[in-house]
Amino acid sequence: MSRAAQISGSIRRRLIGQLVLGSAVLAAVLVLLVTNLARNVAQDTQDSILMASVTSILDTMTVRDGEISVDLPYAALSMLGNVSEDRVFYRILADGQLLTGYEDLPDPGDPGRDGGYITAPYAGTEVRMATAERRLSVAGTPIMVTVSVAQTRQGLMQTLAQVSRRGAAVGIGFFVLAALLAVLTTEFGLRPLRDLAGAVSRRGPKDLRSVKGPVPQEMAPLVISLNSFIDRLRYSLSRSEDFIAEAAHRVRTPLFTVRTQAEIALRRVERPENRAAIKEMIRALDESSRAAGQLLDHAMVTFRTDHLEKERVLLTELAEELVDRLRPVADLRDIGLSMQSEGTPEVLGDAVLIENALRNVLDNAIKYSAPDSDVDIRIGREASDCFIMVRDHAGGFPEGALHRMTERFARGDNAGGTVGSGLGLTIAREVLEAHGGRLTLENKGDGACVTLWFPAS
Repeated sequence: MSRAAQISGSIRRRLIGQLVLGSAVLAAVLVLLVTNLARNVAQDTQDSILMASVTSILDTMTVRDGEISVDLPYAALSMLGNVSEDRVFYRILADGQLLTGYEDLPDPGDPGRDGGYITAPYAGTEVRMATAERRLSVAGTPIMVTVSVAQTRQGLMQTLAQVSRRGAAVGIGFFVLAALLAVLTTEFGLRPLRDLAGAVSRRGPKDLRSVKGPVPQEMAPLVISLNSFIDRLRYSLSRSEDFIAEAAHRVRTPLFTVRTQAEIALRRVERPENRAAIKEMIRALDESSRAAGQLLDHAMVTFRTDHLEKERVLLTELAEELVDRLRPVADLRDIGLSMQSEGTPEVLGDAVLIENALRNVLDNAIKYSAPDSDVDIRIGREASDCFIMVRDHAGGFPEGALHRMTERFARGDNAGGTVGSGLGLTIAREVLEAHGGRLTLENKGDGACVTLWFPAS
């Protein structure tokens, strides 16, 4: 991740946090609703039974011989006892005078105003009391009869506590389920963003394709902007490659002309100091010409790796043709080129790029080898890979420098007296990476061994 990028938090954590918080609020609301509903239902049930008991008592009251007769029905109080283990109290008044029951029950107030129900402390606990009135005519005189029935609330409180516990369990279960759904919803919702990030992360200088595929409507502006940026980057890289190729081409031609004139001048100059100066100039021209040539090769490789033209390539035939072309150069330095092929290895790739990579490796082997030495080329197949192994007897790579020899313009400490640009192994590595292969460097005996690995077709 770039150091310039400033992380302001995680969208995933933010979404999950918000959804889980919403789930917690909904769970709490659910628990409160269930508890309140249960409390109201239980209270209404108790009130209905209390009022039914009061009504039953009122219905049995009669006037006999000028007196009010009260015959408490068994069912009036037994129905309250069946509901719970609570205690039951009653009181019957006639024009405010106690007829029977508990005189010290709480004052019912105005039954018409409060609906006939009150909750008040009594006998060291809390009771719920229902009260109703009825007028009776005694000897032609109207008398107001008031009946009150009270019941303790321990059973109701136990029931409400049990309902609250179950409601809390339901709320917790709802919260857990909602939190799990929140996590799953967040993961599913962020999947298009992760897919887009994965598609972008796989792109680079060698893969500048536009991002395609279905995306959510909210991400469409981001994808459009990203594809526009990729197009601009591809155009910029293309212009840079064209510039390098054109520059290398235009520099190499006049350098060749200058080198030819320098060689002619060298034959005519006799003074040692002048000859040394001209030789140094020729050497500098050779280095510049080689660097321009390899820059041109590198630009060509960079362009073609973006647009691989794959075909079946027989490695043995390709290597034989290249060795035949390089053999005159090797013969000038009395360097032998020997090739050994095991079978007919075949790969699927760009023949031009593969030849370019092998030519750079062979050119390095010939360039650094001492006269009267050999360069061995071995071609074969190992497991699911095909390989071309090039081994020389030039002393090998510097110790501890193998990891950087394929970097651009990297040269070993023992290459000071040899013309080179440090791009040969870089070109070979990039070609192999474009084909899904790899380049391995190692020292064997008195020389270096470079192996080009390709996936077999």
